[in-house]
Formats: sequence, structure tokens, C-alpha cells
Amino acid sequence: MMTTRTENWLDDATMRQDSGEAVLRVPDLNVISGAPRPGAPMQAEKNRPLIITIGKALRGVFDRIIARSSLVSNDPVLDFRDFAWTQILRDNWEQIRDEACAVALRDAPSLATISPDHRSIAEVDKWRSFFLYGYGFPITDNMARCPKTSAVIAQIPGLNSAFFSILAPGTHIPDHRGVIKGLITCHLGLVVPRDGDVRMRVHDRIVRWAEGETLVFDDTYQHEVWNDTEGTRVVLLIQFERPLKQPGKWFSDFFLGFVRRSAFVQEARDNIDSWNHAMKAMDG
Repeated sequence: MMTTRTENWLDDATMRQDSGEAVLRVPDLNVISGAPRPGAPMQAEKNRPLIITIGKALRGVFDRIIARSSLVSNDPVLDFRDFAWTQILRDNWEQIRDEACAVALRDAPSLATISPDHRSIAEVDKWRSFFLYGYGFPITDNMARCPKTSAVIAQIPGLNSAFFSILAPGTHIPDHRGVIKGLITCHLGLVVPRDGDVRMRVHDRIVRWAEGETLVFDDTYQHEVWNDTEGTRVVLLIQFERPLKQPGKWFSDFFLGFVRRSAFVQEARDNIDSWNHAMKAMDG
């Protein structure tokens, strides 16, 4: 029954596209300074603030201290059973998926549009992200449009970020790593195409998503993603604080406080706000 519901929704979306009704809405990108256009090459944003460069140089030292203080495994892929709260995601996955399909598939911006620091790995219109919560900051407009998902993520201990991550057919996200080992990532599979292979490599492990199931991993290991299908892959991506003892917790909290105040987060927040205002203007 779960598979049928997903397939029926995707069939409905296809019919809307065939009838000329737009499924993906895009406002005037001039509202976001420096936003790349479709077809633009993936390349790092130039002249980023010096503090971001310094942070990247220091995080190796922080990661080693955090790893020694971790109260859970430091493996690339972790056992979801070590995080009991993941059950609330699995219990509510159909309602979460329905909100993703009704809202995020239609109105999510390209990650490259809103985040200058992701433009080297996120091709325009290939990887889209609908943020509900980012580095401790709620995106209130988006949360109001996804009330069930917002209620579920509010129960996650140590929540850092939550967003719908949407990969178009044929997308390849090149090798990259996350911000700091003090965060762990959880994916809840929502829409997983079955007409080919959609997968992720985390260090030396290949993993795949399943609808209604959770995948927990450490994104500070190098990882990359492929959607070698003709369908769109949708997951709810959760970042949460790694359970730590001292001194690792102090170092992690200090570094994350720095990240939250930096242009890495604040520019993305401003761009999401600009995108949402432009979307409201389209609605009149």
C-alpha cells in the first residue's frame, strides 16, 4: 500500500506536467545576489569571508578531539537503533512524505541558489532543498506549511538542521564532507525511484535508501551520491548533535556557535528569506 500511494502521487504529478500545469515554481532569481542560472558550471564561490577559510583549516583538530569524546560509534555508517528517537520518523513517514510531495517538490529552491558554499557540489535545479530548520534557526514560513513534519522534528534531541533533500534524475553530487564531527546525519527515505540505482558512498561503504526507513551516518567522512534513475529521490535530512562527553562537547559547541554566526549560515538564511518573499509575490 505504501508503494502504491507514492507511485500514485508521482503519476498525478506527471499528469499535471503533461497538462501544462507547472509542478516546480521558480521566482525571479535576481532577488538573490550571485544566484547561478540553470546550466551554470559547479564552481566554488570566490572571495568567501576569511573566517570561513580559517574554520575549515581548524576543523581537523576539532574533529579529532570530538571523536575521542564520542559516546557513540565513530564509524562512517551508524546503527539507527542507537538513536531511539529515529522511530518517530519511521512511524510518521507517510505523512511526512505527503507534505514533502505537496510543498517541497513544488517550491524548493536549488541548494546552489541559497547556499554560496555549496555551489561547487550542487548543480542548479539538480539538488533542491526545502529547509524547515537550519543550524538552530527555524524557517517559520516553511514550518507552517509542513505542520506534521515540524511537529515530528520538534521531538528530536539536539536537532541542528532539517530539510527535504530532493535529487533530480541523473544527479551526481561529487565527493565532499560535512562541517564538523559534532553533528551526525540521518536520512528518512520518502520517495526512492526503483527504475535504476540511487545510492551513496560514505567513505568505503555503499548505502541505499528505502521508503519509510532511516539511514544514519557521519558526513565528515568523504561521501558522494548518484541518482542513476529517471525518477526524483526525496529524503528528509536531519542533522543532530553527536552525544559527547567533555572536552569534546565544549569544542563542538564552540565550533558550532562560530558556524551559526558565520556567513556560511547567515547568507543562506537571508537567501531563503528572499526566496520565500519572492514566492509569496508570485501568489499575489
